[in-house]
Amino acid sequence: MTRPSDARLSDPQSSQTDGDAARPWRVVIAPDKLKECLSATDAAEAIASGVQRACPQAWLDRVPFADGGEGTVEALARAMNGTLSEVEVRPPTPDATPIVARLAHWRDADGATVAALEMAAASGLALVPRDRRNVARATTLGTGDLIRHALDLGARRLIIGIGGSATNDGGAGMAQALGYRLLDEQGQDLPPGGLELSRLDRIDSSQRDSRLNDVEILVACDVTNPLCGPRGASAVFGPQKGADPEMVQRLDQALCRFADIIRRDLGQEIRDVPGAGAAGGLGAGLMAFLGGRLQSGVELIARAVDLERRVSQADWVLTAEGRLDGSTADGKAVAGVVRVAAARRVPVVALVGSVGAGWERLGNLGLTAIMPILTQPLNLDQALNPDHARSHLSFAAEQATRILLAGRTLR
Repeated sequence: MTRPSDARLSDPQSSQTDGDAARPWRVVIAPDKLKECLSATDAAEAIASGVQRACPQAWLDRVPFADGGEGTVEALARAMNGTLSEVEVRPPTPDATPIVARLAHWRDADGATVAALEMAAASGLALVPRDRRNVARATTLGTGDLIRHALDLGARRLIIGIGGSATNDGGAGMAQALGYRLLDEQGQDLPPGGLELSRLDRIDSSQRDSRLNDVEILVACDVTNPLCGPRGASAVFGPQKGADPEMVQRLDQALCRFADIIRRDLGQEIRDVPGAGAAGGLGAGLMAFLGGRLQSGVELIARAVDLERRVSQADWVLTAEGRLDGSTADGKAVAGVVRVAAARRVPVVALVGSVGAGWERLGNLGLTAIMPILTQPLNLDQALNPDHARSHLSFAAEQATRILLAGRTLR
């Protein structure tokens, strides 16, 4: 079935009681991104257009959502009516040309500036062509540049999404960009790269950016890997970045030395902290050098956008993602939306491109229903076409809204 662009079904609102009609229906629209297709912001707009066709007077609260990974900055900028800024930063490959990364910033209820950034925008694997990937030399210098820019904007709280990294340097480059000196036995600064940490002799924090003393660092992290060992950054994530077994061992030894020097010079024990191994050890670096606090990405973003309050005011919630399966329940954005809605007994419908094994776990969390986005068989290229996706998503939202309205009038 193709989407009938101009057809209109009978209006289910006509059966509402006088009491119901006294106020507009309130709908929270909180989708995740549809990967490789639509951003969370674009998805929210497509859903909103469908809801408005079915219920023109509905009060819509668009809350593009994320779990701390790709899309977090854009989602927060939209949800918080923030500003997106671009800044030139150093790339993850030391000899490459600078790149442009974005961060979002806004003022909270107390007037303090909050900034959000993704390490993948500055130090991500997707930024490095396959034939130039070298995890031993990859650096988080650019992530440090991005943090420094947030400080220049006057940020008093930073929300940092970590994941999708090209690096395995434990956040060493990030620390160097913010004034820390990582020195070898000759007192020379270490060059970029995780492998260089095997030569680390001491950490000099005398030139650390003093503005960090007045900033709260919140880190969106949903992995629990320690820094070192068989479940550590190098062993688990190194092969994904091109490290062979010998290189994995060398990188792990370098991070172990890094942890030892951090404990001695900074008084921070970070080797076995859950999440320390996230993003090539950046989780450890953010804790040790910046005093960052690692938190569930979904929970952190939910608090940042005040999701609980917004959902509590809604008659129903619409969320969306490309594929819904068992992994969705493991800390992904849609699961976070479902939990919040279910806790407040607000119906929540997921609009999805496909459904995979384990989807029942979302039902156990409180998902009311699943509405397929696609209306006809499509190949992958067609399904991922943004124009097609917007149309199908809008149509699915319209039908979901009509069903929800019909259910309300039958009470």
